Amino acid sequence: MAKRGTLLIVDDNRNILSAVKLLADGFFAKVVTLSSPTTLLSTIAAEQPDVLLLDMNFNAGINSGNEGIFWLKETKAKYPQLNVVLFTAYADIGLAVKAMKQGAFDFVVKPWNNDKLVETLMNALESSKEKGKKGSKPVRKEIPMFWGTSAEMAHIRTVVERVAATDANVLITGENGTGKELLAREIHRLSARCGKEMVSLDMGAIPEQLFESELFGHKKGAFTDAYSDRDGKMVAASGSTLFMDEIGNLPLHLQAKMLVALQNRMVTPLGGNTPKAIDIRLVAATNRDLFALSETGEFRQDLLYRINTVHINLPPLRKRAVDIIPLAEIFLRHYCEKYGKQPMGISQGAASRLIEHSFEGNIRELQNIMEKAVIMCDGSDIMPEHLQIYVARNTLKTAATTLEDVERNVIAEAIASCGGNLTMVAQRLGVTRQTLYNKIKRYGL
Repeated sequence: MAKRGTLLIVDDNRNILSAVKLLADGFFAKVVTLSSPTTLLSTIAAEQPDVLLLDMNFNAGINSGNEGIFWLKETKAKYPQLNVVLFTAYADIGLAVKAMKQGAFDFVVKPWNNDKLVETLMNALESSKEKGKKGSKPVRKEIPMFWGTSAEMAHIRTVVERVAATDANVLITGENGTGKELLAREIHRLSARCGKEMVSLDMGAIPEQLFESELFGHKKGAFTDAYSDRDGKMVAASGSTLFMDEIGNLPLHLQAKMLVALQNRMVTPLGGNTPKAIDIRLVAATNRDLFALSETGEFRQDLLYRINTVHINLPPLRKRAVDIIPLAEIFLRHYCEKYGKQPMGISQGAASRLIEHSFEGNIRELQNIMEKAVIMCDGSDIMPEHLQIYVARNTLKTAATTLEDVERNVIAEAIASCGGNLTMVAQRLGVTRQTLYNKIKRYGL
């Protein structure tokens, strides 16, 4: 994918600045860093960033997040269209809710997951571009469900057409990138609930401390900075479909509460005593083996039975190679339209390259490859060099190695400067002691 947009990162830890900049350089056309927010507003005026990644704390030993909230307010007051993603080591539910209330686009917790951080920043960039189009209203352009011609997908289609019209809960499993959310949207589209928009909740994209509030809602005063009542996703999805992605991330104590909610069709918000009635159809998805997790006690067996009325396992793309080119052509048409280019074809050489590729990232990887190819191609046909498959894979491998080297050096330098005091090291790096121990062990420090 071609680099685009400008990202401004503000963090007082120069090692973190370096690590995040190294990661973001692979996706943004320009990455600007600041180690202090004192010149934040003037830097925004000069650089005109599309996205701001803003640390919450700038003074050692202070973890209230008030500085981040202050600079968020200042930024949104002067630049209301700028999407701000907050960056903090302290996953406090009240702080997160307060930040969202003040206009933050999203919230990322340290230590961060590279894929999730990039996804959040790119979502912020897309939203920023939409807001920048005068008079435009962001619209989700859906890519239609593609069933293909494989026998396994034909069987899944038959199952979906039978169960979609019912209110049966569905569990979708499969590797990352196999199209689980797309299948969930197809189930919703074919259901009697299609008149109301499907509500989605990605359990892998929010801090664990926010799970309960996001699912069940909260009452005013339930925690610090909970200034008003807020309905959760289960109430918002009433009368429609709730899609819960990465449901395997749901902690055990909330699994029990969710089971009760599904059984009684009632939800009690955090800090409340009065339950609210709900009418949802649950479609859950995961790339984890919930059946194995239920055997070890990591996932409640009774909840698994409740969400698993119908189980659909999506096959990886490598097991349905016959569908690679037809899928590529769908993405080709989509991105030609998106980027205002004339219709293109796929050359024989490019088609052969696609068929030979292993697609460890499945359909999502194919989609990214075709988007990049459309951007790179100025002719009428996609050629092998436009795909950049092997170049991209090697680049990602090198980048991952480099990031690990940076992280190892950051930790080693912090240990040395703190005289081996691991509590101080953890505070300086903005991670928990357990996370620090794990990384020390990993890097042999």
